[in-house]
Amino acid sequence: MSQVNAVNVEIQVVLGRSTLPMQQLLRMGRGAVIPLDASVNDEVWILANNHPVARGEIQINDEKISIAVTREANVYDFMAGGQ
Repeated sequence: MSQVNAVNVEIQVVLGRSTLPMQQLLRMGRGAVIPLDASVNDEVWILANNHPVARGEIQINDEKISIAVTREANVYDFMAGGQ
């Protein structure tokens, strides 16, 4: 069991997605805003080693940002770009 506890897992949180033409992406500089396909109350995707494992909600407490896990992820929804 100690070997399992020593394994590192990279966790990512995906807020939303966007599709942009390469020309627009190359013109972006500091302060550029990229519109996402998500709204304020949408759940975020939680990925472990680039694999969707859960959905969650953003929480802000005392200027700290965290994610509360709300449910299991549906891999097929993630691959289809679903919210």
